[in-house]
Amino acid sequence: MKVKSTGTKVGDWVFVIICILISIICVAPMLNLLARSLSGTEFLIRHEVFLWPKGFNLEAYQTVLSDPKYQRAFVWTAFLTLVCTLLSLTMTALCAYPLIFPKLKGRGFINILITITMFFNAGTIPNYLLMSDMHLLENPLVLIIPACLSIYNMIIMRSFFYGIPDSLRESAEIDGASHIKVLWKIYVPLSKPVFASLALFYAVGRWNGYGDALMYIKTQKQYFPLQLLLYNILNNVNAVEVAAQEGFMQPGLKDSLKAATVMFATVPILLIYPWLQRYFIAGVTMGAVKE
Repeated sequence: MKVKSTGTKVGDWVFVIICILISIICVAPMLNLLARSLSGTEFLIRHEVFLWPKGFNLEAYQTVLSDPKYQRAFVWTAFLTLVCTLLSLTMTALCAYPLIFPKLKGRGFINILITITMFFNAGTIPNYLLMSDMHLLENPLVLIIPACLSIYNMIIMRSFFYGIPDSLRESAEIDGASHIKVLWKIYVPLSKPVFASLALFYAVGRWNGYGDALMYIKTQKQYFPLQLLLYNILNNVNAVEVAAQEGFMQPGLKDSLKAATVMFATVPILLIYPWLQRYFIAGVTMGAVKE
């Protein structure tokens, strides 16, 4: 039995303490928001709420959940996240799979070309003009098409595909399987960990995204994602007319409603992780050949 040295034990404890501190830093703001959203207005006015709610009150959540504006934005954002995630995973797989073939003509040039786009882009104004020329302004497709592929995520998937034995693909090709069938029947089933990881990345990015909607959609408010709605409310909460419209005029209730809207927009995406956790644990080097 191998016994750890004193220095190793001290290092382990230092690592544990650092992890605990980082966890507290990450969790504390969420607990504070949750406590504020569930607290009574009089305690919020006196700034007595930190990590535990005082004067338990669900009025803020009742206001948020009963507002058609929030309901519409939530449903639209959920639909948008689902569509964007499925489309992005499809585009990522279709881009990564051909690049694993050494005999692909121009593979080196293609790899260099797509990698350059990770570091250089045209900029905000040229992108806006491009969306305008493509007639995507005020169009819900502007929230889907431009961000349907991440080169960084494609490189991750391509690296995973490299780890799948070529013998599996070659045997399928000998049996007459097409490239699409090989991808769907062999590579996709064996790549669940990387698909789950990238699905989470894409879903979180789309759920939390509001910059593209803020830039490209001005008048079609039915296409505002939840985060843009939240941004507009919190950004304009000091305006008297907006505060009155959103129900923020009452002292204390303003802070409670703000916290409730943030929790309303944050919790759903947090609930996705437990469903994908087992794929993260499985790792990204799963093999297919069993002895």
